[in-house]
Amino acid sequence: MWFLSKVLPCVALVSARHVLLPRNETGMSKLTLSGPASLPMDATLPLNPALASFSIETAFFEEYIGNQTIPNTLSRNLFLNLKERTGVPAEVRIGGITADSTFWDPNQEAALYNFIDSTGALRNTTLGPQFWNSVKLLPEGTKIVMTLDLESLNYTGALDMAEAAWTSLGSRQISRFEIGNEPDQYYLNLDAQKYTATWEPWSVNISKALGINYPEFQVGATAIDPLWPYNTPQADAQFDCVSALAAGANDGHTVTTCSEHTYQYSVCDPTRTAVATLTNLVSCRLFIATVNCNKNLGESHTLGSVSHSFCCDHGTLIPSRYLDLWQPRIHSVRAQLGPDAFVIGEFNSVSCSGRANVSNTFGQAMWLLDTTLYAASINVSRMYVHQGGPLALQSSTQLNHGGLSLYNLWYPVDNQNGPIQVFPSYLAYLFVTEAIGHSRSLRLSNIFPGRQVNGSSVTTAGGDPSAGQISVYGFWDENSANILDYPTKLALLNLEIYNHTDSYPRPNITIDISAYLPKKTQQVMVRRLTSPGADVLSANITTWAGQTFASGAAEGHIVEEKAYNGQVILEASSAALVYW
Repeated sequence: MWFLSKVLPCVALVSARHVLLPRNETGMSKLTLSGPASLPMDATLPLNPALASFSIETAFFEEYIGNQTIPNTLSRNLFLNLKERTGVPAEVRIGGITADSTFWDPNQEAALYNFIDSTGALRNTTLGPQFWNSVKLLPEGTKIVMTLDLESLNYTGALDMAEAAWTSLGSRQISRFEIGNEPDQYYLNLDAQKYTATWEPWSVNISKALGINYPEFQVGATAIDPLWPYNTPQADAQFDCVSALAAGANDGHTVTTCSEHTYQYSVCDPTRTAVATLTNLVSCRLFIATVNCNKNLGESHTLGSVSHSFCCDHGTLIPSRYLDLWQPRIHSVRAQLGPDAFVIGEFNSVSCSGRANVSNTFGQAMWLLDTTLYAASINVSRMYVHQGGPLALQSSTQLNHGGLSLYNLWYPVDNQNGPIQVFPSYLAYLFVTEAIGHSRSLRLSNIFPGRQVNGSSVTTAGGDPSAGQISVYGFWDENSANILDYPTKLALLNLEIYNHTDSYPRPNITIDISAYLPKKTQQVMVRRLTSPGADVLSANITTWAGQTFASGAAEGHIVEEKAYNGQVILEASSAALVYW
């Protein structure tokens, strides 16, 4: 048994590794990392090069990718930028809530047809043979996760879609099939047993029909956050990857991965809209879990009670990072299916399509970077950031209606929420892919604030005087000259909020990384992710390594700085990749 909760409330064991010098009552001027520089025991196995992947809502796929007649060159270029940095394309999941109302018509001439009723609600989607030609517009080698309809309980329809995808794309492009999107939210009121009773034979029979004799399915795709504490009868009764496996979902040996969905904030209802702010998103990374939790609603949820408070009032509650709630499940899934088996198959900052001036800001870029790296550090194999649009049937009380989602990394077409454009968040994925590079032996650890002995991150109450504002991740390459004695690069993040409208000088911190360098006084190279402030909405003034990507292509010259004696200055609301 893996006891995440055993020491979580009170014990922190790593804060002595670092020295913090105060700037004033609200910040600090210097952080000295004191090592040790060798590969930590909690480091990941080699990172998956497709860590930074995408989930695209089925009904909006053609808007994103285009078709053979009019391919979307902006989307293609943005995907290619990521592939160039790792040599491997981002994976693309075709799914979301509309996947459970998507049908196959072999006689349909259009690639994709959305039926919208007189009220403006998108009721269902139909795919035709040309749809697969749209999929083939993605960069060569792109792996697809194809979500099949489960909610209709129409096995023939799911099989027809699977056969069409397999015939057109084949094993070279189909990475996995996923049966159902967020089945824990269906009107069918499924639990793990009821779900498995349908899911398992469907996965077996589809495999037989397609001639697949190896695991090719992704189980779960659930949305409700784990209850805390996790080792209680109520938590054990939750429907999730682990309970589905326990109920026999893999009895037919068809499961290769488990997926769950995460949305830290929401505008699905007024109560949660009130706390979905830019300040909370960027600076309040700590998760506050109440003992008496009810369910927290994800992207396709409608109504319900809120289980978790996302504020920085530490009070008497139990603090941990939001994603730490999934650590027991990650541990269990990896033990059963293998080290690369747990993915977050759909996530973003604010469910029900994001919030203006929160999800479309540079602040979200900082959140996305930290979330992706932190997830990787706790052994999430791949992260699929969701792209789509508001859906009328998603929630009767949601804030957004029509157009494309405000949390999208770019708008591939003009829509009611804005013209074609790239948002600052996209550059966070450039940072991640460049950090991974072409190495297939790169291992990761969160070295500041680090971990408690039980595997959770150190919290403010338990030893992080930066109040959650500084994150440092180390990358160790198994094939480097120094083997595992020293990292080969570091990611430094300063999540202190600074807006371009603020009237005071931009704060900064000096981070002393010399303890992690093979030679303490050696020169290091620095590439920065920066913008005039966290509230900036434009990619035109957001840069990665000195370049902008507002047109889909890099503009400007690469800017690399040199730093000496292990001293790296990092402004508030910015990040740096340091390597040597």
